[in-house]
Amino acid sequence: MAKGGKQDELQPIIVKKVIKKGGGHHGGAWKVAYADFVTAMMAFFLLLWLLNVSTDDALEVISSYFDPSHPKVSTSTSGAGGVMGGLTMTPDGSMAENRQRPVPQQNSGTNQMGKDSKDNTIKKLEEELRAAENKRFEEAKQELEEQLRTNPELAELAKHLMVDITPEGLRIQIIDQEGKPMFASGSAEMLPNMEKLMSQVAGVIIPMHNDASVRGHTDAVPYPPGATYTNWELSADRANSARRALIGENVPKERIGNVMGKADTEHLIEDNPRDPQNRRISIIMLRESLAEAYERGAFDESEIDQETEDAIESGDYRNYLPQINDSPTGSFQKTPGSVYFP
Repeated sequence: MAKGGKQDELQPIIVKKVIKKGGGHHGGAWKVAYADFVTAMMAFFLLLWLLNVSTDDALEVISSYFDPSHPKVSTSTSGAGGVMGGLTMTPDGSMAENRQRPVPQQNSGTNQMGKDSKDNTIKKLEEELRAAENKRFEEAKQELEEQLRTNPELAELAKHLMVDITPEGLRIQIIDQEGKPMFASGSAEMLPNMEKLMSQVAGVIIPMHNDASVRGHTDAVPYPPGATYTNWELSADRANSARRALIGENVPKERIGNVMGKADTEHLIEDNPRDPQNRRISIIMLRESLAEAYERGAFDESEIDQETEDAIESGDYRNYLPQINDSPTGSFQKTPGSVYFP
């Protein structure tokens, strides 16, 4: 009993008191919230009042102050400076003007000016190229005609030669006359008179930069029925024979753009398809494209900016020009070294 009584003395005694309160106030937090609300409403109505009494000029100045893209930024070292610079007490302030007015953005105009500049440059280069090319063609035409006129041995052959300038370029045609062919009948073998004319033609075109298109034509006289060798093969073989003659006269083979056999599809004398003059060889010095002329250094580089250079190299320059004559007319494509059968 003594031991149990000792444990009872050591146990703590816990007293729980319950304090009941009345319905007093809940603190002052609501006052802070209400004060914030009243302040915000006051600022809002003050803003409405300022907008109502402010002039249009004042509103424009305020708007430009918060516009980082506005062009009227400061060029002066006074004031705050920078994009957010405002008005100052003196005219020499942080803004470029005392009163800023809205200015339309110039980005699209600048881009348009750049496009117009490139457009004008490309057109100018094209005009320069065509003017120089036509002059060179005319000089070659006169030189070839003069050689035939002044050389007694060639004077009789002048009637076999036709030279003109076409949209494709300088066209030199060597044609047959009645009883005086340039090739052996039904063959691609050149006769001596043809070889003499080819030598004169080669001497004129060697200094030129243009590629040559060599085309063979025949009259409408057909081969016998069932023949495997026709005017198509004959015209192509004669054109290829002319190509070999040009190369033999030191015309670089890289300058031969294409060789074609046209058979009797393009008559010189349309009213008489069997006329001997329809049998001919056409050598056309093809017009250069702007890109080809630029590649060989035909233009002053100081006239060409980077955008124009990129347009020329990519071929986009054609979009800035009307229909230009930098590709042959007709149904063929320029394919260097190829033999073309329409």
